[in-house]
Amino acid sequence: MSLVLDRTAPTDAPILDVLAERWSTRVFDPETPIDETALRSALEAARWAPSGMNHQPWRFLLARRGSDAHQRIVSALMGFNQAWAPAAGALLVVLAETETAEGEARPWALYDAGQAAAHFTVQAHAEGLATHQMGGFEADALRAAFDIEPRFVPVTVIAVGTLGDVDAAEEGLRQRELAPRERRTVADSLLVDA
Repeated sequence: MSLVLDRTAPTDAPILDVLAERWSTRVFDPETPIDETALRSALEAARWAPSGMNHQPWRFLLARRGSDAHQRIVSALMGFNQAWAPAAGALLVVLAETETAEGEARPWALYDAGQAAAHFTVQAHAEGLATHQMGGFEADALRAAFDIEPRFVPVTVIAVGTLGDVDAAEEGLRQRELAPRERRTVADSLLVDA
């Protein structure tokens, strides 16, 4: 196991440990099967994410490493994501239901699906799983591979699994993993603070 287990964020104000310690790795153990109990807990947390009018406008495609579905998702990934993401124990595609089957618009679906993804990643971390959300994927390739209805919009792909050995990773990837964690300040994010 890697020496890099503590990537706690240097926060300017106290936050929950599970939030400060959660980070997005690109180094997954390619051999260890996904912890099914931890995965189910993360999915349960996503299920209980808040949503406008309790519509729960999200759906998931879950594919474990070694399955045909996993390979179809990997094929839809773009660029560098195809180099590291296949090692993850599972890939989870988060879809937003932007309209109902009857054609009624769900204007908050993307936001709500994002909350479900966030709940998934925080719970996964609390359960000892590593995650990394990706925007680098071809939505049309996912649509074709899984015959996804137009009313469902792929929002993100989440790699989830056991943290791999960062020290054994390829040098460029290793440097990215070991780089200091940085964020802009809260003050720089507040457009108004009256």
